[in-house]
Amino acid sequence: MASDQKRPLTLRDVSEASGVSEMTVSRVLRNRGDVSKTTRARVLAATKELGYVPNKIAGALASSRVNLVAVIIPSLSNMVFPEVLTGINQVLENTELQPVVGVTDYMPEKEERVLYEMLSWRPSGVIIAGLEHSDAARAMLQAAGIPVVEIMDTDGTPVDAMVGISHRRAGREMAAAILKAGYRHIGFMGTKMPLDHRARKRFEGLTEVLAKSGVEIEDHEFYSGGSALLKGREMTRDILKRSPELDFLYYSNDMIGAGGMLYLLEQGIDVPGQIGLAGFNGVELLDGLPRQLATMDACRLEIGRMAAEIIAGRLTETPEPQNDKITLTPKIAYGDTLKRR
Repeated sequence: MASDQKRPLTLRDVSEASGVSEMTVSRVLRNRGDVSKTTRARVLAATKELGYVPNKIAGALASSRVNLVAVIIPSLSNMVFPEVLTGINQVLENTELQPVVGVTDYMPEKEERVLYEMLSWRPSGVIIAGLEHSDAARAMLQAAGIPVVEIMDTDGTPVDAMVGISHRRAGREMAAAILKAGYRHIGFMGTKMPLDHRARKRFEGLTEVLAKSGVEIEDHEFYSGGSALLKGREMTRDILKRSPELDFLYYSNDMIGAGGMLYLLEQGIDVPGQIGLAGFNGVELLDGLPRQLATMDACRLEIGRMAAEIIAGRLTETPEPQNDKITLTPKIAYGDTLKRR
């Protein structure tokens, strides 16, 4: 196995940073009661600042690594991420590595807890969704001493490697297609906003291009729950009650977009003549709907495969140089809900 890029932190590092003995650090981390509150607070502060995670298996295994790859994603109910996991598994099943999955529900504090627990088992690598993390989570990733691949997004600076798409570019390209089709009264609907940073970046890219043509988002509807057809129907009904002049609705994902489309068709509204629609993700499950929703593929399977290939490649005896900052380019599928001119 190739040597780690960075030396993992040890009890000695925490000892030196906190000014107490390694034995005292060990007692604090094992939650022993024979340590003063002041000393305990000093040690815990040092571990958080350093990004130190205790090694739960150090005394049980001869090796300080196990053949696990920690995969940390925000949701399993969102159909995007199971396909990413499929790509990861397709690569790792031909190796000794096994993926183990943690779910954060788009919550930074939960991501910290999941990452802490997973790193405590000393995996051989980490694949984690997104580039935005808390300071504590980023410190843990930087101090882990193992390959880290951040996936789904490339609008930012990674801790180590990254594979994904530019969501701002995706938003800009969709805005250009909307304007070219002649739509000018545009509404936006998104779930998990603003915690879903990738949806936020698409929104930013969309508004940037619209603004250059003197067009603004006239109304929007944000919802903190998950993606569902019913929620799409409800959001579409509500936004059109407030803003009946809208002629285009852009959804942060295909599921709520499909719900909106079904609502509009039931109301006898001409799609895309009276109102155009577009989502995001290219979910194949929706191919059987009465109309094919305009969308953009998020390159999910390719992202999963490429991330796993980076991890596996780094861990070979003689790793070869590889591109570890990969930006894929999705394309717009116009479907039946976005006019083409």
